[in-house]
Amino acid sequence: MTDVTPDTPLLDTVKTPADLRKLKAKDLRQLADELRSEVISAVGVTGGHLGSGLGVVELTTAIHYVFDTPNDRLVWDVGHQCYPHKILTGRRDRIRTLRQGGGLSGFTKRAESEYDPFGAAHSSTSISAALGFAVANKLADQPGKAIAVIGDGAMSAGMAYEAMNNAEQAGNRLVVILNDNDMSIAPPVGGLSAYLSRIVSSREFLGLRDLAKKFAKRLPRPFYSAARKTDEFARGMTMGGTLFEELGFYYVGPIDGHNLDHLIPVLENVRDAEEGPILVHVVTKKGKGYAPAENAADKYHGVQKFDVITGAQHKGPPGPPSYQNVFGETLAKLAESDPKICAITAAMPSGTGVDKFAKAHPDRAFDVGIAEQHAVTFAAGLAAQGMRPFCAIYSTFLQRAYDQVVHDVAIQNLPVRFAIDRAGLVGADGATHAGSFDVTYLATLPNMVVMAPADEAELVHMTYTAAEHDSGPIAVRYPRGSGTGVALPEVPQKLEIGKGRVVREGKKVAILSLGTRLAEALKAADALEAKGLSTTVADLRFAKPLDEALIRRLVSTHEVAVTIEEAAIGGLGAHVLTFASDEGLIDAGLKLRTMRLPDRFQDQDKPEKQYAEAGLDADHIVETVLKALRHNSEGVVEVSA
Repeated sequence: MTDVTPDTPLLDTVKTPADLRKLKAKDLRQLADELRSEVISAVGVTGGHLGSGLGVVELTTAIHYVFDTPNDRLVWDVGHQCYPHKILTGRRDRIRTLRQGGGLSGFTKRAESEYDPFGAAHSSTSISAALGFAVANKLADQPGKAIAVIGDGAMSAGMAYEAMNNAEQAGNRLVVILNDNDMSIAPPVGGLSAYLSRIVSSREFLGLRDLAKKFAKRLPRPFYSAARKTDEFARGMTMGGTLFEELGFYYVGPIDGHNLDHLIPVLENVRDAEEGPILVHVVTKKGKGYAPAENAADKYHGVQKFDVITGAQHKGPPGPPSYQNVFGETLAKLAESDPKICAITAAMPSGTGVDKFAKAHPDRAFDVGIAEQHAVTFAAGLAAQGMRPFCAIYSTFLQRAYDQVVHDVAIQNLPVRFAIDRAGLVGADGATHAGSFDVTYLATLPNMVVMAPADEAELVHMTYTAAEHDSGPIAVRYPRGSGTGVALPEVPQKLEIGKGRVVREGKKVAILSLGTRLAEALKAADALEAKGLSTTVADLRFAKPLDEALIRRLVSTHEVAVTIEEAAIGGLGAHVLTFASDEGLIDAGLKLRTMRLPDRFQDQDKPEKQYAEAGLDADHIVETVLKALRHNSEGVVEVSA
């Protein structure tokens, strides 16, 4: 063990967990305090997820101190809380690049460090992944353990219980730490609870319990059943955890997740236990140790850059309203005259704008927790009974419920309205949160209508159109962040399904835009006009059904046509090409190019840089058009998919 003085900056001596394990247990309090200060300082510079990381400073320290990471595999659920982990695992020198272009990811990432054995950003995957590591070690006769740290919010997803139901086969190689930071499960914790947790996790107690179980099994069946129930009842009364016991876990807790004197001995007992799998119930406080975070309603879950002294976030001047708020306010207004409208979200009320709806219509707003599959089928049931449900889910999270979209909604042609937030690239959250695939995975489904507004005024019209569409499922996808600043209509219009609009008429080049790339398409048209190339710009509005008449006219009367979308391959461009092929337009020498997101996952950066990297800005539109025209002048006709 390393001797230090109270004035020694311990964090400077810890480059990896191996260094941490050289310290004496009595010095960990100082280290944790320094670690918390470093997290606050770093996130003040970069912005990011603050409260969740502050809540697990002591827990992170204790896990790396007790377990042999990276040989023992530590899997964080979601990853919002992983900043202290990154600092302790060799990435402190880069911590102020969090969520920046070319910097550290805001989540765990396998390519970033051997201490990140499993990438995360979506909820409730940790126990399944850790179970995989544990069973693999068991099959290979390797000694390593797997530790999953999962929050109480993530326990609202069925996947966590599916994993726990199969965890018994991992034995003592699997440890699940339930980080309860909302007091949603735990009773008050204190010295007695910590003492009991230390006792029941000790080798002596587990050995005695195992001996008692073996003895009880020799009793007649009624006596054995009674003994088993007595054991569960006694521990359930003092500590809770009966549910986890029924799922095959040995339950320990609850214990104070900020008290290292409680955490260390319990984790050491769990590490050395021969019985398993084990669930350790730890109670923490989100935002712990930073008053502005502790006092905030959301515990500073996600923050902009901020002043460390005051906690004031550095927000820019007021701009146009965000798409999510335009949606929420529009839906709330529509519901004033339509009692059938209701809204469902999966643990993202403010992120989707459903909080605005809930404030006005609390009886018709439903936050189902992190349970996207349930949200979609719940909406389907509402629709089948005559309601007009809006299922508001981020594009990246709707992926988790794709089977329900297909089986429970599309096949039955139920009028569920999907409000798909965070469509397209999302900036600092990177590839895990990008809404790249929804056009592709929705537009391929029979009965589905897929819309994308060019601006916030169009979103108002499309929200109303969805509300009035009772003949089948309909989706509207829109990006993260602020709108363009256009005036919002006082009276929304019901759009004709499958009909686009021409916003600028030309003769030589046609740009067919879907969604908010329209602004870049208009910039490109200006640049092309300056080169003497008369350009038409169309806002298609619908990826499905296509405006076939408009597309046929534009591609037949212009020398070059270009489609552009904020979506992956297989979306609008693919559908336009298929239509053109079916119509025989390609045989007639159609000069068509498609522009979409590249066929790879893009890392975090500012959205405008991401779109430039993806080749979806005005300059790349112009380049695409000029290249097509050069090929045509050389007698070469190309159709790119």
